[in-house]
Amino acid sequence: MTIAHADYIAGMAKGLAVLESFDTQRQRLNATLAAERAGLTRAAARRHLLTLAHLGYLETDGSWFWLAPKVLRLSGSYLASARLPRAVQPTLNRLAGATGESFSAVVLDGDHVVIVARSGSALQAYGLHLGARLPAHATSTGRVLLAARSRGEFSAWLKGRELARLTGRTTIDTRAFRALIEQVRQQDYCLASEEHELGVHAVAVPLRNMDGRTVAALNVVTTRERVEPRALQRELLPVLLEAARELRPLL
Repeated sequence: MTIAHADYIAGMAKGLAVLESFDTQRQRLNATLAAERAGLTRAAARRHLLTLAHLGYLETDGSWFWLAPKVLRLSGSYLASARLPRAVQPTLNRLAGATGESFSAVVLDGDHVVIVARSGSALQAYGLHLGARLPAHATSTGRVLLAARSRGEFSAWLKGRELARLTGRTTIDTRAFRALIEQVRQQDYCLASEEHELGVHAVAVPLRNMDGRTVAALNVVTTRERVEPRALQRELLPVLLEAARELRPLL
C-alpha cells in the first residue's frame, strides 16, 4: 500500500522496526543491537525500547530488553478476527485426523512465510508453531506463493537477493531458483525435500479464492522416517488439491 508522505508516521514505523528486531536468533537486545537491526541511531533505538517497555510490550533489566507477553495481543487479534485462519482451520483439523500428518496454511510476508493456521502437534517438533516465520526461498509454501506472483514481480523480488544456505540441499543459485519457481508455476504445486531442515519434507499447493487470486498456501510436513518424498507426493498431494478446491468458496 502506498500513502502520501504527509500521512506517514515515521515514529510509529521506527517503533515497529525495533519491535520486529526481536526473533529466535536475537531474543534479547540492547540499544546498540536494536539500532543495528532497525537501522536507527543508538539514541533513537534506546528511546523506542524504553517506550515499548513502558507500554508493556517489552521487559527489561535496565540494559537488555526482551519481548513481553503483551505482544501476543497483536497476533491474537489477527487470528481471532482474520477470515483466512478461521476459514481453513476445520479443514486442517479434518486432514490431520484422517492422515495423521501435520498441515498448515501459510501467507507470504516479504522474505518470509508466516504460519497463520496449523493442525497436528508434530509441527511443534520442527519448530513450525503458529506464527512461525520461515525463509520463503527454502520452503514449499514460499515457493508456491512466489510462483503466484507475476514474472515481473518475482524478478523484482529476486533481484540482488542472496539466498541463504540452510542445509546442503538448499537451492541458492539464482538461475536455478528462477527455473525452480517456473516449474512450480507450471505444475501448480511444490515439493521441497530437506532444503529448510534435514530430514523434513513438505508439499504445498496454492489456496485461491473465487476470483482465482492466490491468498495463501496449504502444505503438509513430514519426516523421512514416516514417509518418503515420492510417497508424500503420490499419497498426500491429491489430498491437498482436493482440500484447496473445497476451500476456494470460503476464501
